[in-house]
Parts: sequence; C-alpha cells; structure tokens
Amino acid sequence: MMKKLALATLFLALGSMTALAADFSGKWTADVQGRNGTQTITFNFKVDGSTLTGTVTTPRGDTDISNGKVDGDNISFDQVMNFNGNSITLSYKGTADGDTIKFTRTFGGGDRPPQEFVAKRATDAAPAPAAPAAPPAAPPQ
Repeated sequence: MMKKLALATLFLALGSMTALAADFSGKWTADVQGRNGTQTITFNFKVDGSTLTGTVTTPRGDTDISNGKVDGDNISFDQVMNFNGNSITLSYKGTADGDTIKFTRTFGGGDRPPQEFVAKRATDAAPAPAAPAAPPAAPPQ
C-alpha cells in the first residue's frame, strides 16, 4: 500500500513539474529601442525538450538562433549578426510570465550595456468583422 501511495505521489509531483514549464514555442514580438528608434523584432521559437531553435527577424532580415536552451520558465540563446564583414553575437536570456518574456540582451565584443525589453506572444487571429449596419427604419404610415 505504501509503495502505491509513494508512486502516486511521485507521478503527481512529476506531472506538476511538467505543467510549470513555460511553452516558448511559436511566434513572439517585441518593440525594442535601437540606435535609429524603435524596431520590431519577431522571434519564431521551436522547442524540443530543452533545446531551442528558430529565427530572429529584424529589419535587417532573419537570423538563426544558436546555443538555444529552455529550462523551466527560462530561455537563453545567441544570435550572430554580420555587419560589414564583422560578426557580433547578441546573447539573450529571458524569463516567461504567461504570454510575455522579459529579456535581457547583451552585445558581445562591445561596450554597450545590457538591454532589457519584453516580448509578447503573437496571436494570428484576425479581429472579428464588424456587424453589418441595421437597415433604416421604415417611415411611419
């Protein structure tokens, strides 16, 4: 009887740990302050266990994610960008909270301070169309 109770407790504990892990898969967007004003960044994440892959889309184009990891509510990955023959690694660390991720981004090889921003899960649902206008009332007779 005690073994069955212990096994049931173990399965419940493991199930609740899995339920606590954030779901990072899918499309996320963030408005990030850059040198030339605010730019929209889109993250397309794919998660397989603790491995994160996908792309980062900026006004400069798409870049593959490298060194991506997921650990519970935490995410980390690198983005290697090329500027005029020079590569720069941007390292991201984030923590999920529902449909938002609070990111800290650091720039490798430079003296820029870390940058914080929030990404939101994108919804592809189009807004519902407006209801048609009611026909005009008939004039009184």
